[in-house]
Amino acid sequence: MEMSYRKATILVNDKIAGTLRETEKGYQFQYDKGYLSKNESEPVSLTLPLSEQAYESNTLFPFFDGLIPEGWLLSVVEDTWKVNPRDRMGLLLVSCKDTIGNVSVREL
Repeated sequence: MEMSYRKATILVNDKIAGTLRETEKGYQFQYDKGYLSKNESEPVSLTLPLSEQAYESNTLFPFFDGLIPEGWLLSVVEDTWKVNPRDRMGLLLVSCKDTIGNVSVREL
């Protein structure tokens, strides 16, 4: 069984949509079964359509990476929370709790 490190709950419109895990091989995202069973459920992104199968990637999924601030705001996040700019999961966990869009991230 693959070991899991940091985890995050992914919310869409304030509803639990799935779980993002940091693993030995990279990252895994899986939709919540209860979320998938609802007719009004929306995918997290077009690149992660609704599916019962887990998505796996060696690097942080581009959609989630795109939620991380850039430029001067990234500098503020790095300085405030002392997160290494190469720690993409760490940056996602501290800076994406309240995003501009309908997707948000909560550390488990």
